[in-house]
Amino acid sequence: MQPTIITKQRVPGLGGPELTRFVAAACRAIRLRGMVTIMLTNNREIRALNKRFKGRERATDVLSFPAPVFVRGFAGDIVVSVEIATKNARLLGHSVSDEVRILVLHALLHLTGYDHENDHGEMARREQLMRKRLGLPSGLIERSATVRAQRDKPKSTVRSARGRT
Repeated sequence: MQPTIITKQRVPGLGGPELTRFVAAACRAIRLRGMVTIMLTNNREIRALNKRFKGRERATDVLSFPAPVFVRGFAGDIVVSVEIATKNARLLGHSVSDEVRILVLHALLHLTGYDHENDHGEMARREQLMRKRLGLPSGLIERSATVRAQRDKPKSTVRSARGRT
């Protein structure tokens, strides 16, 4: 399986050959059949695609577009915002190349039919297993729950702890 990689924005430490090898390994691991196209781009372009195809006028980290069922030999398209991947990587303390791999794995799972918004944790479990198998840091769904929990902590707890010092 030789994915098509379109690099509109470079990823430090992750050239075309490295990403190609990762995508091939990930597709084998999740048993995704068919060709995949991956575009690495900026916030402006992913915002335009998100608005045009998903109706949301905002930049996002990754988009996946599964191929129609009648198209044989093609699994779909993936678009990654390298700008958002860079911010996430800094925030989470890992490399931008790892962040892009995490986003690509997440999108590949969507191309196989997983939907974390409606599957009662099935995609999260599969992503976590594949992430470990492929040697990646925490996955998209897993860390979203952690970030949400940290964000939703009562602020009064933080203030009272500060007040005691």
